[in-house]
Amino acid sequence: MSSQTKACLYALATALLWSTIATAFKLTLEHLDPWQMLFWSVLTSTLLLTGFVFAQGRGHLLVQQAKKYFLLYLLLGFLNPFLYHIALFGGYDLLPAQQAQALNYSWPLALTLLAVPLLGNKLSIKDACCCLVAYLGVVIISTRGELRNLDFGSPEGVLLVLSSTLVWALYWILNAKNNGDSLVGLLLCFLFGLPWITAAVFWKSSVWPIPLEGLGGAVYIGLIEMGFAYILWLKALKLAENTAMISNISYLSPFLSLIFIANVLNESIHTSTYVGLVMIVASVVLQQKKSKSPKRSNAPAMSGN
Repeated sequence: MSSQTKACLYALATALLWSTIATAFKLTLEHLDPWQMLFWSVLTSTLLLTGFVFAQGRGHLLVQQAKKYFLLYLLLGFLNPFLYHIALFGGYDLLPAQQAQALNYSWPLALTLLAVPLLGNKLSIKDACCCLVAYLGVVIISTRGELRNLDFGSPEGVLLVLSSTLVWALYWILNAKNNGDSLVGLLLCFLFGLPWITAAVFWKSSVWPIPLEGLGGAVYIGLIEMGFAYILWLKALKLAENTAMISNISYLSPFLSLIFIANVLNESIHTSTYVGLVMIVASVVLQQKKSKSPKRSNAPAMSGN
């Protein structure tokens, strides 16, 4: 089996894991508030990532990278897992899962737009057109196709999810300055972010008591969305000879996610959700399409939420 084939299989496994996350978010939010869900899921992921890093003999890199990029990790840890996930979870708490997960897939366009003022990138006509089409898809999803009325249902929920895409994009722009080990870097972000999350959950909510169903959901989210999915994604990127193909496989996730949302959450999927999601994904794929896609082992992980 070639390395590219193995990479595709890892990417497919990642997409399948990501496709369950939107449903897991909504089920868990029936028992926990966003602050509690954030605390327990991040704590779970931190323990998992710590185990992986030390099992692979990379524990010594923690202190080395923390010293070299201390201020950067302070900022990155605040952005992700703290600010990104609390905005995303808050959006999921207010919106149907189909809307929240579809809106979240607009983050690559947010990355394109933020790269203009922060990195000095130029916005080509192609990029601008892709962004316009994608955000028209965002409006279609947010209004459930009722463009004349512009009824967003929960404007706060839409704003929270779209804000999370900006935070995620900013996180990856800043993370590009980090040349250390990717998995160790993620663990450091979680270690630096956990104090923010702990302080926030005690301020806004409580850690315990919580229903066991909620705890189980948070543990699942921590293991899958913040843990195994990312590890498999890094493995796919490491093996990939063509990262464009790997990225395209990841876009199966939002469509597979709708199957879980419809059958587990019993949400009736609106036609506008399919239309808007196709517009967003097609715009992202077209915007990222290059004649040649060099292998980049530190490429950003997709957000499969």
